[in-house]
This record gives sequence, structure tokens and C-alpha cells, in this order.
Amino acid sequence: MSAIRYELIKTCKQSGARLGKIYTPHGVIDTPIFMPVGTQATVKSMTPEELKVMDARIILSNTYHLYMRPGHELIEKAGGLHKFMNWDRAILTDSGGFQVFSLGPLRKIVEEGVHFRSHLDGSKHFISPEKAIEIQNSLGADIIMSFDECAPYPSEYNYVKKSLERTTRWAKRGKEAHKYPEKQALFGIVQGGMYKDLRTQSANELMEIDFPGYSIGGLSVGEPKPIMYDVLEHTTPLLPKDKPRYLMGVGSPDDLIEGVIRGVDMFDCVLPTRIARNGTAMTSQGKVVVRNATYQEDFTPLDPNCNCYTCKNYSRAYIRHLVKANEILASRLITNHNLHFLLNLMHEVRTAIKEDRLLDFKKDFYSKYGL
Repeated sequence: MSAIRYELIKTCKQSGARLGKIYTPHGVIDTPIFMPVGTQATVKSMTPEELKVMDARIILSNTYHLYMRPGHELIEKAGGLHKFMNWDRAILTDSGGFQVFSLGPLRKIVEEGVHFRSHLDGSKHFISPEKAIEIQNSLGADIIMSFDECAPYPSEYNYVKKSLERTTRWAKRGKEAHKYPEKQALFGIVQGGMYKDLRTQSANELMEIDFPGYSIGGLSVGEPKPIMYDVLEHTTPLLPKDKPRYLMGVGSPDDLIEGVIRGVDMFDCVLPTRIARNGTAMTSQGKVVVRNATYQEDFTPLDPNCNCYTCKNYSRAYIRHLVKANEILASRLITNHNLHFLLNLMHEVRTAIKEDRLLDFKKDFYSKYGL
């Protein structure tokens, strides 16, 4: 029996987007959903209580980083990731594949897995598909990922073909190694680069293995957005209608909306927290780079249409002062706002799907956001 169950509630008549629910061991998730990223068992600068106030139902943590520090054995001793970080809602862990392959010259890919050196201290490590699952079994997330090879953009056809075929073999090995399928749902990851026939091959091979959900990897890795949307539009219809579809590493407002229109249910990205640390806020009127001098005497909220904690209590002028003074509170306040903004955006998207008006919503949102 699978650890999760997906329920398709409705398909938008105007756009074809999906409204659904994912039932997990730690609660029900309304989809489509954006997942805040808690790379190292924390969403940067946010407490679990603050995330609950903005109705975050699921967050993502990173297998590679938690393996490197503090180690999955320690987290298992603590009772698993939920107890370790005091989060009683759903958690998704990625396999660490993307991070390992991002190490470039610090790693070497072989059929058995990947040899690499730590980005922290240069120590030698090896992660196989089985090891990636072992780590995630110890972490105890509700949804876990197969270990995959993420081909860079651009890549030659033959390289991408060999890469996706290795990803399929690794997916089989990972599924066989998975100890707790009734507690943790293991997703397969569709690869294939920007080649549609390879995306088809990857999806078909993974569906033969049969996973409770499917991720779409290898997009948003530097390719132009029209290419990403085109590949996505080709890929999602290949996947089962009765299982969740997760587009990995995507989180700008336009990418979320375009992904939903193309049938995606789940998204994650470090973007809202990363730009917050650089003094940039997402608002209903577009991005606000609050560190700029133009906001020095601006005593209005970051977003006049937002009811988050930050916007209800602080002005652009005050937050700019905190940014210029290098105060930690600046990152906390902008992060709080950005995460609230994206979670609320997805709430509005779900409402628009329910009311069969997502394309109208997109047009209105883009005109205000400056897209």
C-alpha cells in the first residue's frame, strides 16, 4: 500500500489545469502547491510556527546536505526529520542527485553511483541509488526521490540518452532498496533533457517500474523559458492522471502559473528565500528591490495588497534600513513576505481552477506583475 494517495478533484475547463489533493501520513495537501525549501532541516530564517501561519502544508529538505551535516544517522536517532526540526506536517526530500552532479570536477559518475568530494572539507564520499534511499529512509520524509543523473544544459543527444537510461536503472535499484513504501512514497524522476523523444522514453520506462508519483527533473537548468514550457507541455500528458506530478526546482510566479497550466501539481524553489536575503520582495505589482534608495522614505508596506505579518507591521523604509544595516531581521521579514506571497498565489490559482478562469487570472496577474 502506498504512503500517499492523489485525488483529482477537478480539471479547469478554460486551461486544463488540475485541482487535487495529496493524502500523506502528515496531512492533506491541496494541489497545485508550492513547497518552501528547507535545505538543511530549516526554511532559512523561518520557524515552523511561522510557516504554519502562512499555511505551508509541505516543505522540502535536501538529502545531500543532511547526509554531509549532521548525518542521517543522527537524525534517525532523533526520531526522524519531523521530530528533529519540530515539523509535524508533510516533508519531501530530494535524492541529492542534483547537488552531487553540481559539484562538477569534484565528482565522478560510474554505473554503481557517484564518487565525490565534500564541498565542506574535501572528504571523499560515494552515493549509490541504494545509499540515497537508505539516507532518505533514515530521514523519514513522507515523499522521497529516486537517485537520478541530471544532465546539464546544453547536452548532446547521445549523452542525454545514456544519462536517462542510467537514471532508469538507478530508479529500479532504488525501488528495490526502499524499506518503507507504506510510510514513504518514492517518486521516479523523468529526465531526457530538451529532447521530446527522450522525455517520452524516460516517462514510459519509469511508469513500467510503477511509482506512486513522478517528478520532472532536468528543467530550469539554464534553458530559455519557451523551451522549458514546450518540453513540459510534451511531458506532463505522458504521466498518469491518478498520480501527482512534481516539477523540480521551479518557483518564479510566472513559472508556477505556466507549470500549473501544463498539468503540474507540485513545485519547489529556493528563489523566494534567496532573493529575500538580497533585499528583493515579490509583490502583486512586481519585484521590489527594497534596498534601493527610492524606498528610503517610503512608509507603505512591501505590498499594499498583502496581509502577511511583514506587510501588516512594517514599511519599506524600515525594511530598507534593516537591509542597509545588515540586520538579520531584514532577511526574516522579506522571507516571511515572499513565502506568504507564493503560497497565497497558489491559493488564488487553485480558486481560479475551481472557477474555470485560470487563463483570465494569468492575464490579470501578468499585467499587474509586469510580465
